[in-house]
Amino acid sequence: MHALRHDILPPSGVEFATTLKLTPSTITGSSSQDKLPRVLTNVVVSRSNLLRIFEVWEQSPQISTHIEDERERRAHVRKGTEAVEGEVEMDEGGEGWVNMGSVKATAKKDPSTVSRFHFVREHTLHGTVTGMESVRIMSTYEDQLDRLLVSFKDAKIALLEWSDAAHDLVTVSIHTYERAPQMVSLDSSLFKTELRADPLSRCAALSLPKDAFAILPFFQTQAELDVMEQEQNHTRDVPYSPSFVLDLVNDVDERIRNVIDFVFLPGYNNPTVAVLCQSEQTWAGRLKEYRDTARLYIFTLDLMSRNYPIITAVDGLPYDSVSLLPCATSLGGVIVLTSNSIIYVDQAARRVALPVNGWAARVSDMPMPPADKDLGLYLEGSRLVFVDEKTFFVIRKDGMIHPIEIILDGRTVSKLVLLPVIAQTTIPAVARLLNDDLLFVGSTVGPSVLMKTARQEVPLEFPAQQTGATAVNFSDSMDLDDDDDLYGDSQTATQATVGATSGTSVTTKTRSIIHLSLCDSLPAYGPIADMTFSLAKNGERFVPELVTATGAGHLGGFTLFQRDLPTRTKRKLHVLGGARGIWSLPVRQSQRVNGLSYEKAMSPFSAEIDTIIISTDANPTPGVSRIATRTAKTDVSIPTRIPGTTICAAPFFQRTTILHVMTNAIRVLEPDGNERQVIKDMDGSLPRAKIKSCSICDPFVLILREDESIGLFIGETERGKIRRKDMSPMGDKTSRYIAGCFFTDTIGLFDVEATETTPAAAHTDKSTSTLQAAVAAGNRSQWLVLVRPQGVMEIWSLPKLTLVFSTTAISTLENILVDSCAPAALSLPQDPPRKPQDLDIDQILLAPLGETSLVPHLFVFSRAGNMAIYEALPAPASSEHTDPPHPNPRTAFLKVKFHKVVSKTFEIQRVEETEKTVLAEHKRISRTFVPFVTSPNMECTLTGVFFTGDRPCWIIATDKGGLRVVPSGHTVVHAFTACSLWESKGDFLLYSDEGPTLLEWAPEVQLDSCLPYRSVPRSRPYSNVVFEQSASLIVAASSLQARFASYDEDGSIIWEPDGNGISFPYADCSTLELISPEHWVTMDGYEFASNESVNALTCVSLETTSTESGSKNFIAVGTTINRGEDLAVKGATYIFEVVEVVSDPNWTPKRWYKLKLRVKDDAKGPVTAVCGINGYLVSSMGQKIFVRALDLDERLVGVAFLDVGVYVTSLRSMKNLLLIGDAVKSVWLVAFQEDPYKLVTLAKDVRKRHATTVDFFFAGGDLAIASEDEEGVLRLFAYDPSDPESRGGQHLLCHTEFHGHKECRSTIMIARRTKDEQLVPQAKLVSGFTDGSLSTLTPVDEAVFKRLQLLQGQLTRNMQHTAGLNPKAHRIVRNDAVSKPLSKSVLDGQLLSEFQVLGISRQNEITRQIGTERALVLHDWSSLIVPW
Repeated sequence: MHALRHDILPPSGVEFATTLKLTPSTITGSSSQDKLPRVLTNVVVSRSNLLRIFEVWEQSPQISTHIEDERERRAHVRKGTEAVEGEVEMDEGGEGWVNMGSVKATAKKDPSTVSRFHFVREHTLHGTVTGMESVRIMSTYEDQLDRLLVSFKDAKIALLEWSDAAHDLVTVSIHTYERAPQMVSLDSSLFKTELRADPLSRCAALSLPKDAFAILPFFQTQAELDVMEQEQNHTRDVPYSPSFVLDLVNDVDERIRNVIDFVFLPGYNNPTVAVLCQSEQTWAGRLKEYRDTARLYIFTLDLMSRNYPIITAVDGLPYDSVSLLPCATSLGGVIVLTSNSIIYVDQAARRVALPVNGWAARVSDMPMPPADKDLGLYLEGSRLVFVDEKTFFVIRKDGMIHPIEIILDGRTVSKLVLLPVIAQTTIPAVARLLNDDLLFVGSTVGPSVLMKTARQEVPLEFPAQQTGATAVNFSDSMDLDDDDDLYGDSQTATQATVGATSGTSVTTKTRSIIHLSLCDSLPAYGPIADMTFSLAKNGERFVPELVTATGAGHLGGFTLFQRDLPTRTKRKLHVLGGARGIWSLPVRQSQRVNGLSYEKAMSPFSAEIDTIIISTDANPTPGVSRIATRTAKTDVSIPTRIPGTTICAAPFFQRTTILHVMTNAIRVLEPDGNERQVIKDMDGSLPRAKIKSCSICDPFVLILREDESIGLFIGETERGKIRRKDMSPMGDKTSRYIAGCFFTDTIGLFDVEATETTPAAAHTDKSTSTLQAAVAAGNRSQWLVLVRPQGVMEIWSLPKLTLVFSTTAISTLENILVDSCAPAALSLPQDPPRKPQDLDIDQILLAPLGETSLVPHLFVFSRAGNMAIYEALPAPASSEHTDPPHPNPRTAFLKVKFHKVVSKTFEIQRVEETEKTVLAEHKRISRTFVPFVTSPNMECTLTGVFFTGDRPCWIIATDKGGLRVVPSGHTVVHAFTACSLWESKGDFLLYSDEGPTLLEWAPEVQLDSCLPYRSVPRSRPYSNVVFEQSASLIVAASSLQARFASYDEDGSIIWEPDGNGISFPYADCSTLELISPEHWVTMDGYEFASNESVNALTCVSLETTSTESGSKNFIAVGTTINRGEDLAVKGATYIFEVVEVVSDPNWTPKRWYKLKLRVKDDAKGPVTAVCGINGYLVSSMGQKIFVRALDLDERLVGVAFLDVGVYVTSLRSMKNLLLIGDAVKSVWLVAFQEDPYKLVTLAKDVRKRHATTVDFFFAGGDLAIASEDEEGVLRLFAYDPSDPESRGGQHLLCHTEFHGHKECRSTIMIARRTKDEQLVPQAKLVSGFTDGSLSTLTPVDEAVFKRLQLLQGQLTRNMQHTAGLNPKAHRIVRNDAVSKPLSKSVLDGQLLSEFQVLGISRQNEITRQIGTERALVLHDWSSLIVPW
């Protein structure tokens, strides 16, 4: 059986991060100090196999008129908005951000700027990232840019640099150590390689198993390179010398064993490494024999002579030392973090300890001061980061930030001082200081945050600042742009006191205060613990919604995913019609003064509200157009109806009139719908071909006719009329064009370079002498984009019509479009008329996309159904025209290139060209790009594009997620417009298969991932979640921590806390919650004992006499009762019923339910898995499986049992078959028989494998068993008694092993229907992983599989993969029992997805080599990758 494994959601969160100047914008951005926004630095983050590059922008806070308007309205009820010293605040006149307060003089930077993340690129790699570092190599001195060093799980290091030509990362080199003797050992898969780089980039080190480092030295000067060239025949362009493996035991010191952590130290002439190791291993139970077993060694790497002298050796560090932090050069030494204390060690082996609880003195004999009696901190999971030379932050695993100050006595460190908590942030995985005052804290379980630190000297007289600081939580809320959080209530955060008395001046003593303020965050939801499908409403339709239990600690909660962008229907507007087009326009009544018309002055907020809707239908012939306005209530009235079909409508003459284009005329209408001017589209007295499309950009109008000819018109503001524009610069007036549009550049990206022969005036198109330029002043420049039939795209400047850009690469949708510098192409009419080709561009649009910063994007849709979206980037002017061999007729060159960011293929059902009937016109589906601007909430304004047709989708770009194409969920959308007629900036009006509808996006939708999602923060994590179908409710088990005390058999407590800073440990406990998915309120719950935690939760259908049907849904729960290490663990099985109760009329929701406990059945072992089979309950208890019936709804009666493996991890049933997954004994297939009752083992996997989840997987008549293990290996087993290897069917045959490299926690089997079938022909598996990713396993037909497998081989061999990684080796599972890998039957969706991104010519080349067609392969691919 064949399948496709495809990730539908990338990993979430940040595990590794580094800061560097990677992209050229960081160099140009930092040089122009006065211009905002400017790029401060790059942040590269990774999680699992996802690598993302961000720029950190410093920009002025942008506040839309909408937000200002709302702020004024709420000003009198806002609390806590007083002026805060050292912070930014709004002045009362609402004119912008101003500086307030005298303390501002001490601040180094202008506080009226904000730092924000901006997404640049992302890559899904064929390898798991285990570390990232920034390095500078010799070419850095030429371009001032850093290089990125990335290490991978299979002992590889890749050196990457930014290429401006490709606008992407390119691989400089890859260094592999997977064949090193240290990696050959069997347990190397348990080892995690770590990467560290020398602060001066002289070398990098990768930790290997068996206490070894792989050292990669870099050249820093030409002298080093010359020396190396003399010794070996070395090529000059290689930035590194040969790497080598350093065996610490043999080469440095035989006591360096079991390395815990290592770092490079700054300030040494040679690279110097500090290694924390544990030569004699111990644990809490052996502390009487072995304690203080950790050691610290500091040694120098002499890379030329391969000499490694030890500078410092320190013994007797606590056994629970976990990490090192290098100190600044002025201090020297390192900080050692342990579970219970923090230790400073200097070069002379002096140790200064700071205990944070009472356990530190009990587990270590190292001399240390007594711990504060009120202090009981735990440092497991903490991260350390220096914020200045003598202060570092300890960020604990609950997000609490403790500053620690290093106190000097002369030049030696005398003590470490722990200061009070100053803030609570996210749960940390990595902490990096980006520059002097920006701190980045990355998290794998929630949002990663960017914070600003500012120091301030304050006189000691203030009593308020001598008290302890207040903890301020500023990352619980996902809505991190909220103005209240940042500027209102942060008074306590900014006044938090940090630092001891530091001033020694005679007059007044001062103390140092650190301000922490939140700048920005990268949204994330963390690991997926469990998931279930529930029902949600999208508009009027019910759609499946994936409810996942995500996060950890105080960042826990639910994340809800939908396949399509969720919307809410506000009203139906059938009276409008609009099957052929809808336009919602803001048109104002004009005033005339001295013959000039301009719009009435209004408040800027109301000026944006639409006033008129124009809709058009094709029936009855020749069509009808309506002009509708809003009446005093919320209804619409249609005062004007016009026969004929509207092609386009837009506000004109500075929004005082409507320009209305019909199939044969261009009309200028007054705001009330009366006609001011009409131009019949005639050639003399002969009618021209019908107008098929048009583009309007005040004061220009472009029309395209059905015979591929165009017309260009210009408006004259003085007369209020339009006239034809001369098009002679563009060639013969009979020239043919297949698509075109206008573009208004408001950000100044489009910059023209003119050759010297040209008079300068010809290119100052922006400063035209006509009146309309004066009225529409500003930095707007207007451009015309045209596509000729032979596939040439040209950009012309307006109003002079100068050709500034030309490219032929657009017809094959190449990855980069650059100016070919060619003159205007000829496109004369052909005889007989040219037939449309598949590669013809059907639609083209150049429009801005973005959130806070807009970037022009080029949208292209070809007749064959290929859609490509290009990002416009500044480019150096083409060098071809600087010294041309022959004179170039082009005189101007646009300094822009286009880089493809998205490529997508749509299935097109073609209507026969001969069908020109009225019915065919009615059935015609128009696919067009419609730009829009929307404000889904007060803080956010998005500029996007909607693509209409039979696969309608939203095209949106966010600051932190890049560009996303999200399906709208409608079968077909004929017309679309953003509509603010009802005074909401988040409304859309579209004509779909349901008719004309006014809708809005569902609130709180996040669009920065592949699937739109909503977060439901609950401040606690959930381990299990299930959907109860009969009442449509969610039942979830929360995972909490409770104090744990150990008791003996008689119930006497064994140990109690007996000292300062000593406390009971924590253990897992659970509660069960009944939640309404409509409002996310908890209706009822059940609290288990404080030492009882839920292992399994499912909804089962059990036989009962209380219903007519004889069966009913119950909630089954399996638990573990933990009794300490001296007593055996127990468990219990619970059966709950969801019952409806009488609700209070004031409650929301109206129907109220409760959990009713029917049965509690104690067990002698933990109940680790439960499921239902044919009306019976199947549960595990220790090494047994029990099948039980529910008797009289009050007790469970056993009917069958079976002895199975060691620890059952999962149970799945289908009909009377049962699958058992075990932690040691892999997979069992069992049948349940009812007469007589018994469980029969059909087959089992005889190899020792860990199965975390098992599932049935079928297609047609084929059945396979899919299992996943904790390493992330997917295995497909077959039950085939006819195969001799199966020993008559007793053994399950493992046919396929596919490495996913991430642990799967939860799987759901869903139906896959290719047509509207009642039966379930195929199963599809959706899996959730610990890194937050989701993937699907989809059955693939034999013929399709063969095609895609050949394509996969071509892509592996013939493409440049990021970081030079091998996709085939990435999926191979090491298995010594077989001669060659078993990875043939599962296709790698991550690799196959790269085919769609290629240009058409490259796609044709690859498919030609495997003897198939490009269109067929794309059809196969698009049918397989639907999420669900």
